[in-house]
Amino acid sequence: MADHDTIAAIATAPGRAGIGVVRVSGPGGKLGELSQNICGKKLRPRSATLCDFHDGDGVLIDQGLALYFPAPHSYTGEDVLELQGHGSPVVLQRLLKRCIALGARIAEPGEFSKRAFLNNKMDLAQAEGVADLINAATDEAARCATRSIQGEFSAAVHALGRQLVELRALTEATLDFPEEDIDIGTRDNQSNRLGTAQTALGILLHAANQGSLLREGALVVLAGQPNVGKSSLLNRLAGEEIAIVTEIPGTTRDAIRQSINIKGVPVHVIDTAGLRESTDPVEQIGIARTWVAIEKADLAVLVIDTSSGETALDAAIKARLPQGLRCITAYNKCDLAPQPVGVAGVALSAKTGEGVESLRNAIADGIGWHGMGGAGGQEGEGVFMARTRHLAALQRAQTGLARAGAQIGQQELFAEELRAAHEALMSITGEMTSDELLGEIFSRFCIGK
Repeated sequence: MADHDTIAAIATAPGRAGIGVVRVSGPGGKLGELSQNICGKKLRPRSATLCDFHDGDGVLIDQGLALYFPAPHSYTGEDVLELQGHGSPVVLQRLLKRCIALGARIAEPGEFSKRAFLNNKMDLAQAEGVADLINAATDEAARCATRSIQGEFSAAVHALGRQLVELRALTEATLDFPEEDIDIGTRDNQSNRLGTAQTALGILLHAANQGSLLREGALVVLAGQPNVGKSSLLNRLAGEEIAIVTEIPGTTRDAIRQSINIKGVPVHVIDTAGLRESTDPVEQIGIARTWVAIEKADLAVLVIDTSSGETALDAAIKARLPQGLRCITAYNKCDLAPQPVGVAGVALSAKTGEGVESLRNAIADGIGWHGMGGAGGQEGEGVFMARTRHLAALQRAQTGLARAGAQIGQQELFAEELRAAHEALMSITGEMTSDELLGEIFSRFCIGK
């Protein structure tokens, strides 16, 4: 990727729309001639100018608005030109082709945001927040992504990083003057600072785990015998008729997936074939797929017909669930019979809706969603949108600090573990990140972003 080229791309989503945007970015001074050729006039910085967009033969392509943002006050930190025309794919392709003819090249995925990162317009966590905002599936996810873009996640990382810098400086001072004995006060100071850093890291890791749930969502499988109401429950949770419901056992032959919103978390619910002994080869395939789905699930909801009570087959299904998989027992059809006394679970009626909200709350708890909002706070307040690499970095830092605590009597080893923890932490914002990782991260962005 040549970072000194002029790049161009269609920045709006594919398809027809009222408005479409072609974005161009290049080093300072390179866009003046390009914009003059397309728009036929000199553009005022940071002002919307009504223009006729022309091709190389002077033929009108479209009429729209042109916005010019000179470096360094732009998204990428370079000169940026945005051509806003009608959202016809043909028109936008003609505009893009004109930009290419004037010396630009097609931008690679995420290249605009990568240039913003390389030009210090945002750090790596903020750049990833841009992609997460575009892909946000719920209001809460969008709010958390916005907080990451605004730098709240980065600020928390840097605050913890400063604590580690101070602790490393104190430790390095003891190594620079080995002839001086390390008194008890110095060692206590190190221990106290380390404990403070570990507490702050624990809080940050919890917020990141919650943010990861908002970004990735959770996979919840509805399992149980045939005709216990799994499909009816999926329809009730989704608020629409997704699955076919009949009184015939074995109606559901294949997994049916639907994404729903529970407390702002995208939850991917799978209705599965009823679990029982069967000689029907098609139903056997469905049952096998049910167990595959259960193996991949974050949470299982075992649906039991309250009117029949828990049977030996229900117990056998429970026993076969993967070890460590969280399971909620949902006693369906409570409109026909009460929940068994003294048995833990959620009583509900998929038919009437009674108890379904309690199940939604139980699912939120089961997948580990706690939010961060206090009294009067919004759900998810204080949560940062987090990716797998963020969690891995925080966990490496946590491991490093734990190892440092075990080596506090050996200053050289203590200093080395602190350094490793600090490097892991700062890889989140990109201060200590390899070029290979940058390429992997930005390759997942939209072309025009």
